[in-house]
Amino acid sequence: MPPTVEPQRKHLVPIAGLFSAVLIISLILAGKIVALGGLTFSAAVIVFPLSYVFGDVLTEVYGYASARRVVWAGLTAQVVWIAAYTLAAALPPAPFWPHQAAFETVLGATPRFAVAGMAAYLAGEFLNAYVLAKLKLRLAGRRLALRLVASTMVGQGVDTLIFVGIAFGGVFGTAELVRIGLGAWALKVAWEIVALPLTLPLIAWLKREEGEDHFDRDTDFSPFRLRE
Repeated sequence: MPPTVEPQRKHLVPIAGLFSAVLIISLILAGKIVALGGLTFSAAVIVFPLSYVFGDVLTEVYGYASARRVVWAGLTAQVVWIAAYTLAAALPPAPFWPHQAAFETVLGATPRFAVAGMAAYLAGEFLNAYVLAKLKLRLAGRRLALRLVASTMVGQGVDTLIFVGIAFGGVFGTAELVRIGLGAWALKVAWEIVALPLTLPLIAWLKREEGEDHFDRDTDFSPFRLRE
């Protein structure tokens, strides 16, 4: 029998790095609430949907198990960020540096946003990857655009619900929470749809480059299993 050709996966590490970078940037931006075009949403919407684009790419090309490992790596990056900020804020400022108050004002909500973001991120990313992998099996790899949007709608819906509830619960009233949540969810899904002309060719290119188009037929979908 001819030897089995192992996938190269030469682009997996750069994608994982960009994925983690997007998560950290999102934490920093999350504290600003934007009102635009009748929608109210966190400024993290500028970049956070990219994490779902990368998650889609990881699951579609490399499979759920690889995406799962990157999701946990992203969580580790978030923990390192929040620990570093907490230490930096606690250190006494130099006498000639007058920006301690501004530093704490801009980034002071980071711990709460980090808890909200990490809980929402884990639930949303794993659900997104699960739905995408299952739909790929059910549809025999067809209708990629539909699968990407459908998985994002589900994953981002849960992500937004958890994040808004933890990050802004008790800060804003119910009406404001609903507005923030619906606005953010709508923008995230729209972001996914707008990105399709880039996401679809990227996935096709990666499949050719890596020689891989993974189907999760025998995958253990537990989010807590780190080995493939």
